[in-house]
Amino acid sequence: MESFYAFIAVLLVAFVLLVLTAIYNSFKTDIPPDIDQPSKLRLYHCMFALVEVLAKNLESFGIVEEHILLRLISDGMPACRDSKLFIKDLHFDEVPVRTYCPKVPSARERRGVIFTHGGCGMFGSIRSFERMCRYLAKKSDSVVVSVGYRLSPEHLYPTQTLDCLTATVHFLKNAKTYGVDPNRIIVCGDSAGGTFAASVCQELVNRQDIPKIRAQVLIYPFLQAVNFNLPSHQKNAFTAFLTQERLVRFILKYLKKDCSVLPATLAGSHVPESMNLKYKKWIHPDLLPEVFKVGYKPPLPSSFLPQVHEETKELFEVRFSPLLAEDAVVCCLPDTCIITCKHDVLGDDGLLYKKRLEDNNVKVTWYYLEKGFHGTLGFFGYGIFSFPSSSQVVQHMINFIKGY
Repeated sequence: MESFYAFIAVLLVAFVLLVLTAIYNSFKTDIPPDIDQPSKLRLYHCMFALVEVLAKNLESFGIVEEHILLRLISDGMPACRDSKLFIKDLHFDEVPVRTYCPKVPSARERRGVIFTHGGCGMFGSIRSFERMCRYLAKKSDSVVVSVGYRLSPEHLYPTQTLDCLTATVHFLKNAKTYGVDPNRIIVCGDSAGGTFAASVCQELVNRQDIPKIRAQVLIYPFLQAVNFNLPSHQKNAFTAFLTQERLVRFILKYLKKDCSVLPATLAGSHVPESMNLKYKKWIHPDLLPEVFKVGYKPPLPSSFLPQVHEETKELFEVRFSPLLAEDAVVCCLPDTCIITCKHDVLGDDGLLYKKRLEDNNVKVTWYYLEKGFHGTLGFFGYGIFSFPSSSQVVQHMINFIKGY
């Protein structure tokens, strides 16, 4: 009996230590006073830090891998039935999708919206954005397709992009089957989902056998892995939920790389000088508006490390970093909506892509959320547990989509 009580005591001590570590980590995180509902955000981040600390410890003991536990919280709560939509789980050429179609009859073929969720390619699911997709389908009177692409590390990069590409091509070819006008199909994605959406649009620009994508919506997208020290990286280096360090760590884990190269990658030692010179015309703080460079300090020069470059060479593939696409591709891209947030390490990725598109005469609609933070879309539809910026993102999406 004494050994049982001792075991319980050890568990309690371990739990208390986990909670204290999580609280400590959460207070190391920057929650700016002008961010959306800072007290609520700090509470959520503390809960996330607790799960993250627990996940790391369980992984170190070989009990369960970190990404498995983090997936549980990213999936969110199941949604109730919706009497206003036809909702079906299907497969588009073996890729799982869920379609949302308004039950109200339409006088003509509806527009189609393909949504690819975020989550660093390792987390998230169709269920994660169930509420958002339902709302989007009803308010924009569109047939929405949510893509359940396979996740890393079980399925290696570029499986995620290829699944999104496969589902998109299937939808473009078979749009009329779902009551959709094939010339009114829009691709959307948030965070890494924005990466996949941008990549899909780039890969399809020269396809002549299928209809053209009408527009794309990129919500705080990740678009380049050349420079992790842009002004938005520096300013939001410790902002919840995606810190500068966590961004690079998740990238390396997504690619199943050795995380020991994280400090060197963060410092820029993975980029040879020839590449820095080549991509300077597209990725550089000087290309950003002055208002977004306030307080920026150029980082100290880093020495190029060939072994780190070899370990991370996928970072320079256009499929992984869509900002590296040539102008011949960029100039053929469809009308674009880009949504960025003030409190987001990836803010400058969106701004730099906006400039590239505009320089290539692509029509761009840009929305900027002063109080927004990375991941806010994932909280949409949870009532008092949501954030105003969550609804703002969705409303901007709807306003743009209804124009097509």
